[in-house]
This record gives sequence, structure tokens and C-alpha cells, in this order.
Amino acid sequence: MKNIFLICFFSLFLSGFSQKKESNFETITLGGGCYWCVEAVYENLEGVKSVVSGFSGGTVADPTYEEVYTGTTGHAEVVQITYDKSITNINEIFKVFFTVHDPTTLNRQGADVGTQYRSVIFYKNEEQKKAAQSIIADLNKAKVYNNPIVTKVEPFTKFYKAENYHQNYYANNKNQPYCKMVIQPKIEKFEKVFKDKLKKKS
Repeated sequence: MKNIFLICFFSLFLSGFSQKKESNFETITLGGGCYWCVEAVYENLEGVKSVVSGFSGGTVADPTYEEVYTGTTGHAEVVQITYDKSITNINEIFKVFFTVHDPTTLNRQGADVGTQYRSVIFYKNEEQKKAAQSIIADLNKAKVYNNPIVTKVEPFTKFYKAENYHQNYYANNKNQPYCKMVIQPKIEKFEKVFKDKLKKKS
């Protein structure tokens, strides 16, 4: 009887510990141009548990990359970032976001043009919404950029994961020209600005 009591106690204890630990994690969905670029940056930020490339903000259910690429589905290329709030926070996530892409070019990042490459934050709660609005207001007020920020702040509705070959794209294709010429400079800029926030190399 005593053993049964102990088993039940530890099961409840471990269950509570697991829930507490899991509650430290939060998810935010961001679009800052090609998701290969954004994914590669956040994969290196300390406190980030996972980064998944996909699509949000459109009208077509379960779209393919080929459909989104046409710009007709309404989706943006996004990354869904899950992070540990005990290590990093939403403000730091946004600081990285506004450092590694240009939030002043409407529906465009460099040579990538179209609504699918728009700058957008899909918030999941009021804290994320207020934090996004606050940092945009502060950046505009400080005139950090030559032009006003056009980043949209919209409520999150649905996230569709992109095909498997889009996941960890930079890590798997470092020698491709796009990775060398477009993604690598963004990573280098991120590593320079956030050198104290990088994941420790194992």
C-alpha cells in the first residue's frame, strides 16, 4: 500500500514538474522575407528551442510552397519560434527580428519580391501584441531607419509547416550561392550584434 502511495505521489510530482517546465516555453510566428534566412538566424539564439519554417496569414488551407510562391494564396513565409522564457524573452526575439531584416520595404526583402515576403508579426496574446507595437513605435521615434516601418502586427490564426526540404535549409545547403550571398551575411550581422546571446557550440 505504501509503495502504491509513493508511486502515485511521484507520478503527480513529476507531472507537475513537467507542466511547470513546459509553461516556460512560448511560441511566436514571424515573417521577415525568405524563411530560410530568418530560420538560420534564430537557430543560433540562446533560449530558442525550435524554429520551423512555414506559412501564415493566407486564405488557402494547407498550401504548398509552389502555391505560396505565386503570391496568390495570401500567405507570408514565416518561422514559428518556440523559446524558453527563462532564458530569452519576447523583446529580445523582436530585437533580433528588426536587426536581421529590413522592416521598411513593403512586400520585399532584397531580390525577393511579393506579399509572401512581407514583414509581419503574428501575435498569439496581448503581451506579444503590445511588445510588437512598442518596439515598432520606439524604432520609428528614434528614426533608426531612413523610412517608416511597414511591419504588420496581426493576430495569429493558422500555421502550416513547409515541406521538409525547407527545414534547416541553410545548415543543409551552406555551399549554395543563395546561402553564401544572402543568408550568410545575415548570420554574420546577427552574430556580431548579439555575440553575448549565441548558443554555446557543443
